[in-house]
Amino acid sequence: MKTPLIQLNDIYKTFGANRVLDGITLSIYQGEITTIIGKSGGGKSVLLKHIIGLLEPDAGHILFNGHPLSEMKRPERKILKRKFSYMFQGNALFDSLTVYENVALPLKETAVLPEKEIRRRAAEKMAHLDILGNEDKYPSQLSGGMRKRVALARALMTDPEIILFDEPTTGLDPIRKNAVLSMISDYQKKFGFTGVVVSHEIPDIFYISQRIAMLNDGRILFEGSPEEIQRSPVTEIRNFIYGYEAPQGAYSGRNNQPYVERRFLQEMARLQNHDIAFSLVIFTFDNIDEIYEHAEHIAGQTVIENLALKIRHKIAITDSCSRLGLNKIVLLITNADRVQARAFCEGLARDIQANDFIKPKPSPDFCFSFSVGFAQATRDSSLESLLETAESSSNPFYQFKVC
Repeated sequence: MKTPLIQLNDIYKTFGANRVLDGITLSIYQGEITTIIGKSGGGKSVLLKHIIGLLEPDAGHILFNGHPLSEMKRPERKILKRKFSYMFQGNALFDSLTVYENVALPLKETAVLPEKEIRRRAAEKMAHLDILGNEDKYPSQLSGGMRKRVALARALMTDPEIILFDEPTTGLDPIRKNAVLSMISDYQKKFGFTGVVVSHEIPDIFYISQRIAMLNDGRILFEGSPEEIQRSPVTEIRNFIYGYEAPQGAYSGRNNQPYVERRFLQEMARLQNHDIAFSLVIFTFDNIDEIYEHAEHIAGQTVIENLALKIRHKIAITDSCSRLGLNKIVLLITNADRVQARAFCEGLARDIQANDFIKPKPSPDFCFSFSVGFAQATRDSSLESLLETAESSSNPFYQFKVC
């Protein structure tokens, strides 16, 4: 069994009467991205500051390659500190310094290098992050996404072995959030650093992380792979990750076009940047008017709501299920081609029972049916074209008796 690069053993931290960390045990492995998730104000940033040494634990031990930090002498700690870099939540750029001066600052503070070499290294990092040409601008002149890239360029300047990211996507719109996470993933693969990320970006953070740790009430409630946390039966874990991914309005309301568009754009970014396939499935209730006639509008909507909820409980956290209009449900299934999407729906059809949908039955012989269409996205797909392709391929799928 491999030794963790960083290991926290039974860490406690109290501020006044508030115990923030209550016996934290966590392993972080070399060359991986470990993401810490949990409620706001739950101690994630405090935990990050213990890892980098900005805070000392009240009790417990932090080990690096098996060696306790508390037993290291000052020269050893100094060498260890040089292996770290930190990307702060608010970027922590200096407004009085130019972009170049912000990026070059770590080397100027820690290395005895000629200005020409510092400029060369800074230009190299800025070129990688597509911010060349902005060297003489100040942070206030840049967009939020550009400031994030400047902060990441600065974090990479010393070629660190370990980079800590504290809420790296705070304040960004969904598209730029995805771009920043992709950027972190790409550079981790390129430079091989060990990343520790504090983030709320569920499920997006699952795509770039090898390990997930969930902090809850001062303790690590879960530690494992993104796949394992999605399969966890623990109520607190499921409530947390599904609460972020699918707030009630995301699939129970009718006007969810913005939500569908946002998730489509996120999936397209993953397809274009990482070749992660995805498919769109559209469920259309064929006899919605008949449902209303027999069961009234509220009962008809209950039928659709209950199917949406049924689907939602069958899909992974990385997938999305949304109501669209009065009689449609849109499902985006990640890492799935059209055949796999169809297989999912066939399995769903076998699982659904008629009495899941509406009670009491409006008439002894009443049925409702819906059609399902499938479409696999390509790199140049638009949401409109994908929906059109899916709807054009729709076929009668299943028929349920309402009882």
